[in-house]
Amino acid sequence: MKEIRSIITAYDALDKQVTSAALATVVRVEGSSYRRTGARMLVMDNGNWVGGISGGCLEGDALKRARMAIANSVSTLVTYDTTEDDSHQIGVGLGCNGVIDVLFTPLIFSDKNNPVETLKSCLLEDRKSHVLISITQLEGDWEKLKAGDIIHYQDHSSLSIFLNQSLIEEILNSINQQIAENKSSNISFSTDNQKKIELFVEIVNPEISVIIMGHQYDIYPLCNLLKQIGWRIIVIADPQKLKGEIFNIADKVTTIDQVSTLPIDEFSAIILMSHDYKTDKNNLPIALATSAFYIGMLGPRIRSEKIWKELADEGNPIKENVLDRIHAPIGLDIGAITPDEIALSLVSEIRASLSGREGGFLRLRKTSIHERK
Repeated sequence: MKEIRSIITAYDALDKQVTSAALATVVRVEGSSYRRTGARMLVMDNGNWVGGISGGCLEGDALKRARMAIANSVSTLVTYDTTEDDSHQIGVGLGCNGVIDVLFTPLIFSDKNNPVETLKSCLLEDRKSHVLISITQLEGDWEKLKAGDIIHYQDHSSLSIFLNQSLIEEILNSINQQIAENKSSNISFSTDNQKKIELFVEIVNPEISVIIMGHQYDIYPLCNLLKQIGWRIIVIADPQKLKGEIFNIADKVTTIDQVSTLPIDEFSAIILMSHDYKTDKNNLPIALATSAFYIGMLGPRIRSEKIWKELADEGNPIKENVLDRIHAPIGLDIGAITPDEIALSLVSEIRASLSGREGGFLRLRKTSIHERK
């Protein structure tokens, strides 16, 4: 989401009377690649760009391809194959051994449905997942459809543009499956009259939101790190106990009595780090009453277990079905010592937890880093 916001900011700042632009989007990956599907790069005809589609090996060629798309006013799909041992192949020096399809779409600024404008419309609906359908390739006569078109899927009616009920049902089934799996994918369909269409169906989730319950000095390096990676930051504390700098870093600063008004969802993590036993004990049931996927408790295991026992003795036991959401002690075991290193440990565990990963050494992983087709 941070990359999308950066692209939108750059797009809005363009002098659109002077500068033309195109959007490069990774729509398919087979094998290994530094970036995954959904990676984007806004390219201006003056040679500037924002975002990225690789680790740097493809960006130079992407600049040329984007300029060609702008000049021809036509979207193009380019395949970069780094699996072949060919010194003339773009990207082969990276040694990724993957195949990457990139869609280059010239941006028509007057079109409020162009890809960047569509991304902007997604951000207007806060804390909501979106489904975007990009047409990447067409074979045959598709009337008004063309490669590069993007559809912001809302419901069944969003697919009426395809004008084929059988095809619409197939696309709808694929969308529902991807929503259930929370995965973006490239899919292709054929019709009875030999027409073919390839689509990139992308699930765009809101950025991770981290709710920090505490006011001590160690929240500052944590907030700085969260800001750097582009996650949303909400600090819950007595404002009078906070340094002024936190109000420039956090997206919101509020008090514990306002928790029920906050947008805490399945992409939210809550960290109890007040360094006060009674405060954390009181805040734990409040955190558990939310939809947050992750609840972390700072401090040793014995402290957390004591809190759980006291809550049970008071008639407010922690239910078995929510224990998996509680991480205590919080963080990955990286040997963190300083507040900055502890912040790194906490953030890494939140990311691993959302991804369903254990957070171990990649060199010991028996399978590929990312799911491969």
